[in-house]
Amino acid sequence: MKSQWECFLQNLGVWEGSFTNFSPQGTLLNDTSSRLCLEGLNNNQTVRLTLSRSGKDDVIREFRSVGGGLLFFENGSFSEGLIQLGPFSEFGGELAFVHENRRLRLVQLFDKNGHLNGLTLIREHLAGTPVAERPLLQIHDLLGEWRGQAVTIYRDLRPPDIYSTTLKIQLDDARRLIQSTSFGDRTITSTATIKGSIILFDQDPEKQVQVLLLPDGASATSPLKVQLRQPLFLEAGWLIQPNLRQRMIRSYNDKGEWVSLTLVTEERV
Repeated sequence: MKSQWECFLQNLGVWEGSFTNFSPQGTLLNDTSSRLCLEGLNNNQTVRLTLSRSGKDDVIREFRSVGGGLLFFENGSFSEGLIQLGPFSEFGGELAFVHENRRLRLVQLFDKNGHLNGLTLIREHLAGTPVAERPLLQIHDLLGEWRGQAVTIYRDLRPPDIYSTTLKIQLDDARRLIQSTSFGDRTITSTATIKGSIILFDQDPEKQVQVLLLPDGASATSPLKVQLRQPLFLEAGWLIQPNLRQRMIRSYNDKGEWVSLTLVTEERV
């Protein structure tokens, strides 16, 4: 097992790309080019992060350790966010994939009343390497049966859980989406309404969850409202190739505490 610091070092380099802001309904609000440098110092004992975005002051951070609301997988993919959902406070998290010379990151933000407030999609590639962006995700890109493997890592750094997964997505005669997810010995089936680039799981009016289809094969799964004393999760997806997809899930318990992070790598069969 790599240490969390060694996993962090998988992200070293100069990443060029853009920050794209969307409304909760998926309307593109603005797009800003970016250059993010992650530089190892003192024989990689320190990492300096420098983020430059057009029209904004540079952001500079230095890391000598990682932890708190931040966890990494062995390939460098990671998530950072609040470790506790609190009353009348803003909430959110970032989910970030690393694949070869590319990164795709998604930030989901909720306002003080718990409502989804906005999303930022960050698409990056290593400087000097080809940009091979995928088109806007469409419903038909997701249909079929996906089989894969999930790795769940925990905030308390206990050994990870590794297990197989199956995801089946289909449309019924009324063009409602039917999704069946199996992991371990559990299967969960749910249905959703499709409206443009929004898939809305609306069976329970009190716990509506939407999936927003985004550029570069990305998707954002968010509760429309985060609620106290209810478990919740934030999820991002990335269709890396037509039959290869990754999903990352940041899970909170019914006390509002962040407990785990799951990375699913799945192929369409």
